[in-house]
Amino acid sequence: MIRVAMDGPAGVGKSSTAKALAKYFGFAYLDTGAMYRACAWWCMNRGIDLDAEDISEQEVTETVGAFFTDGHFDISVDPDDPRVFADGEDISQAIRSADVSSHVSKVSNIIPVRHVLIAAQRAYIAAEAVDESFSGGKGIVAEGRDITTVVAPDAEVRILLTAREEVRQARRNGQSAGNGVGADNVAARDRMDSKVTSFMEASDGVTTVDNSDLTFEETCDVLVGIVEDAIEEQEYERYVANLEGYELDEGDEGLIDGSSFADRRDDNAAKEVGVLAVVGRPNVGKSTLVNRILGRRAAVVEDTPGVTRDRVSYDAEWRGTDFKLVDTGGWEADVEGIDSAIASQAQIAVQLADAVVFVVDGQVGLTATDERIVKMLRSSGKPVTVAVNKIDDQVSEYMAAEFWKLGLGEPYPVSAMHGRGVGDLLDVALDKLEQAERTSGFLTPGNLRRVALVGRPNVGKSSLLNQLSHSERAVVNDLAGTTRDPVDEIVHLDGEDWLFIDTAGIKRRLHKLSGAEYYSSLRTQAAIERAELALVLFDASEPISDQDLKVMSSAVDAGRAVVLVFNKWDLMDEFDRQRMERLWKTEFDRVPWAQRVNLSAKTGWHTNRLTRAMHTALESWDKRIPTGKLNAFLGKIQAAHPHPLRGGKQPRILFATQASTRPPRFVIFATGFLEHGYRRYLERQLREEFGFEGTPIQISVNIREKKKRK
Repeated sequence: MIRVAMDGPAGVGKSSTAKALAKYFGFAYLDTGAMYRACAWWCMNRGIDLDAEDISEQEVTETVGAFFTDGHFDISVDPDDPRVFADGEDISQAIRSADVSSHVSKVSNIIPVRHVLIAAQRAYIAAEAVDESFSGGKGIVAEGRDITTVVAPDAEVRILLTAREEVRQARRNGQSAGNGVGADNVAARDRMDSKVTSFMEASDGVTTVDNSDLTFEETCDVLVGIVEDAIEEQEYERYVANLEGYELDEGDEGLIDGSSFADRRDDNAAKEVGVLAVVGRPNVGKSTLVNRILGRRAAVVEDTPGVTRDRVSYDAEWRGTDFKLVDTGGWEADVEGIDSAIASQAQIAVQLADAVVFVVDGQVGLTATDERIVKMLRSSGKPVTVAVNKIDDQVSEYMAAEFWKLGLGEPYPVSAMHGRGVGDLLDVALDKLEQAERTSGFLTPGNLRRVALVGRPNVGKSSLLNQLSHSERAVVNDLAGTTRDPVDEIVHLDGEDWLFIDTAGIKRRLHKLSGAEYYSSLRTQAAIERAELALVLFDASEPISDQDLKVMSSAVDAGRAVVLVFNKWDLMDEFDRQRMERLWKTEFDRVPWAQRVNLSAKTGWHTNRLTRAMHTALESWDKRIPTGKLNAFLGKIQAAHPHPLRGGKQPRILFATQASTRPPRFVIFATGFLEHGYRRYLERQLREEFGFEGTPIQISVNIREKKKRK
């Protein structure tokens, strides 16, 4: 049973809030203020002059005592029908009159009268502890004077609801206008009541809720949260008692009390920074230089022209300065097909950047393509720093002199492979970046939901990214495996930003790959690990292959939220769609919980359905089930379908807790091993009860034995 005691000054909204709270939880409701009002009404109707200077406190006390002990008084604890009766007559409206309101403090300020009322209130509260009561033993919300300190000082929830005086008076005026009766002065009422009780400041253990700037609904939400916490604590203590007498490991305590619960969330706002693009013709070492600046192998590097195809941006830092670093594909003039698309991406990168590092090959020397790139850079108007790469020693530095001819200022000899001269280059490049007219980039904000586009090669990942971002963000070509580096893009969908990560297609046999394809596959797996949600794409116009299912499994095994996307659905006829429905029931039996979206990345058909599916999956991925609620549910499941007997023994679930979110992981303490089939059954029941649509669930079992008698 949960007892909620709520006190506070006049005009704060205790009655309406307490009734709403009781209805929400199915609790009883006790308006103790109405009990005091009824006493005042009863005294006045018995001819007692409450305005008399020589009022007899003994006479008032005896009259009130008889009101309760002789069965004249009754009050309903139904929050939908909280009426008050005197000898069977409904006096609910009569006790709200201005006459009664102005005299109720005269009665309530008599200490013996308060003792009579306190005893009656305690009796009503205690009555709700039994199953035959109005609430069925769930609980009661009691509001009014002395509740938190005198009547129910040991209540599970004690709340002082308060608000600023001017706010309370305005509310009371509004209530009176609606009721057709005069408004009492809340300040005067508080002064009268405060002679015998304290309700303006919270006592120890009482939670203060100031609702001056809250709506009624917002106030209720706050109170519901407080009561839910109390219910959870009570249920937790009830179920954790099952572990008494069992041997526990050193790490169990953190699991049991929830202190080791893991809920890893980022909360970093976007920071405005400059954008530095690295451009040059193919195979001059741009990606090697990018990796050197980043201090890690982020970009795919191979001794073959054209490995980098998209423009790929990274968060970078040099000597305390944050900036956005953009790697690009090799720029070439007069090329066609995919090479032309790569060159276009490099040109777009220059236009979007604030400064440029132009990389040339010191071993090859100045070429006609270099001179064509210089014309493109001049027309952009961006500040340029020339990096003469592959100058591996001091003897070779003379080779850089040739590039003075470009007319872009001093050329800086560097060795991206060995790091030689890169620091000096960065110092100059960042000086130019700081002097640029604008800063057009942002560090990737950590509070964005991260979505990885994964699938086997050529299923339409880059096409979907371009469709969602409304731009030619990634290189798209019929050639399978066009994307090699993961491409990050902030995409605005339905009023919010998401961080999308386009990845290289995952090959089936990673150990047989080599060169750029091998490193692309590793980067793709790393992108899945970095993401929160995986959009797994399938080409619906082709049969589902083992490779498709392997890609899907890689996302599930990584514990990521999953949405299955069937692309090119518009190319399918009715027969193909029926075939796909049959495959859904047989080939996707591992992920019956995953959401599925059929769309066309090329035309944009049904791409608007993605946002809802992604939200649902991520909400499930983030979901935490309170320990009390989880154990109550598992208790019902175990009672209805206990674990099968094995070797004459039946494993029993003692206690369960959710150890983490992202994905949800549950730890079950049991008296014996729970078979895989029974775990699958528990997972199905958990999903049926709590949802978890779109996320994998992990269940582990800790077997614990009874303590040995000493």
